[in-house]
Amino acid sequence: MNAESVIRAGNPARSVEIKVTYRSLSAHEMAGDRVVSLLSAGPAASVVARGSMSDSRQFWSARAGMVEGVTQNITTLAGGVNAPERGELEGSSPQADADDEQRYQAAVSKDPRFDGVFFIAVTSTGIYCRPSCPAITPKRQNMRFYRSAAAAQEAGFRACKRCRPDASPGSPEWNIRADVVGRAMRLIADGVVDRDGVDGLASRLGYEQRQVRRLVTAELGAGPLAIARAQRAQTARILTETTVLPLSEIAFAAGFASIRQFNATIHEVFAVTPTQLREARGRRAPQTRRLLPLPSGDPAAPGLIRLKLAYRAPIDGERMLGFLAARAIPGVEEVRDGQYRRTIQLPNGTGILSLGPLRPGPVMRRPGPGYVDCELQLEDLRDLTAAVQRCRRLLDLDADPESVTGYLSADPVLGPLAQANPGRRSPGHVDGSELALRAVLGQQVSVAAARRLGARLVAGYGKPLSRPDGSLTHCFPAAETLAAADPAVLPMPRSRALALTGLGAALASGELSLDPGAERDHAESVLLALPGIGPWTASYIRMRALSDPDAFLPADVGVLHALAHLGALPVETGPTETGPSARTRAAKAAGALAENWRPWRSYAVHHLWAYLEEKDQR
Repeated sequence: MNAESVIRAGNPARSVEIKVTYRSLSAHEMAGDRVVSLLSAGPAASVVARGSMSDSRQFWSARAGMVEGVTQNITTLAGGVNAPERGELEGSSPQADADDEQRYQAAVSKDPRFDGVFFIAVTSTGIYCRPSCPAITPKRQNMRFYRSAAAAQEAGFRACKRCRPDASPGSPEWNIRADVVGRAMRLIADGVVDRDGVDGLASRLGYEQRQVRRLVTAELGAGPLAIARAQRAQTARILTETTVLPLSEIAFAAGFASIRQFNATIHEVFAVTPTQLREARGRRAPQTRRLLPLPSGDPAAPGLIRLKLAYRAPIDGERMLGFLAARAIPGVEEVRDGQYRRTIQLPNGTGILSLGPLRPGPVMRRPGPGYVDCELQLEDLRDLTAAVQRCRRLLDLDADPESVTGYLSADPVLGPLAQANPGRRSPGHVDGSELALRAVLGQQVSVAAARRLGARLVAGYGKPLSRPDGSLTHCFPAAETLAAADPAVLPMPRSRALALTGLGAALASGELSLDPGAERDHAESVLLALPGIGPWTASYIRMRALSDPDAFLPADVGVLHALAHLGALPVETGPTETGPSARTRAAKAAGALAENWRPWRSYAVHHLWAYLEEKDQR
């Protein structure tokens, strides 16, 4: 039997509709529709399913369907879908009731792509779960739906001990959205509320505290403090389970104001005391990860933490590792044994991170949730939240690759590339300011030349680590350091040296902000106003430093060559034509073609770059 699902996801001006037909594989797997979603196609997403589903389907296998065909249609909407108040997605209107039924179907299907997008609370047990929780699906009347874990906790539900909803991948929606709530969520995830309070968050957003609280609460059912509190509890759980630090030290390292607050929050969120949490992990440690003591012999030794970062499969780890390896600056970064390692400057100190191995394998290609091993050496454990979030941005772990692939697969140019590489990611960076400065180094030179130039800059201006680790000896030079440097002695042409010091000055003075909550359009306009910063540099910074999924580089040589090889550019505008006018015509044609790839143009750029890389290897 066949069943059909239609997905609509979009922002107030645009929506995407995809029709997917599934065939049931056996008589025991009831016919029906499986919910599929373009989770991050816009600030509001809804799934419209044809068919019905009942409690008798709670044993339905998440892999029971096979995709028969996909069609794509772009439609224009008059307006967006209004988010229910207080974060609870339960409602009394026909639209809200329909949305809740679709979320219930997602819960029945155990689709892991919804993890982190919404949370399911069960009134009969008092717990909340991720949609893919392996437990038997509760009765529909006992289920409530929330936009955030904090909203579920505020409503009195505790985290499920089986599916660990607090460890879900982040919602891809926050990478897409450029509004105040999206920017606020990215800043909260980076630990701004823990460091600077709601006042600091509001200051970075350019709004009053009252407005920020109202906007965030209206969409997520919990204010910035509650969301930060939920994140703080997750940080405390990680430290409790992965280190042997005294619990009193963990309390303050996680950002709690007192030990009493720490104990109360852990008990409220996880229904156990911190001591019980550590004991339970100790019994399970041989099956997952070890409890790690701090390095001995040096009281100032950084804390060593090992954890797993969740992502939505598949993920093209091999290509991402190659991309980072080609740009790795000696002294700051290295790729060894399939792992990416680098130094990092964090709000309270320095650190060293290790991610991987990212080599290809069945784990990274299989459907369902996956994990990247992460090891952090931190001078100050208060930086754990920021370090984890920056690792996630670096590897684009909050993305929904199936949504991106489903959208781009219908394009006649990118379709074959997207279908052949469904796990393609758009790597970000751990430090927006560092990436911007490195982008200037890479102007009009090869990747290898930019890497050598970066190594010379690090040797002359980088901050040495107090405890070097092998070849990792320095942090990349700070913007303040380069702003004060003499352009005449920098190892590069004077025009580029002036551009580098000018950019450093703008970053150091606060004229330009490239933190996770930066307003992307404003940041790009400030960049373009700086001497020596052109459209290519500004777009590259927007794509990687600000993790914008819809940045495009129409004049990039690699993009133009790839499009020419794919036959997508007219002969008269190809990159083989010489002269500024020919290059301008080619860039204009590429930009027009890329309009069909919105809102995923950053992923399109990486598909084109990867195509050239693979072509050169053959």
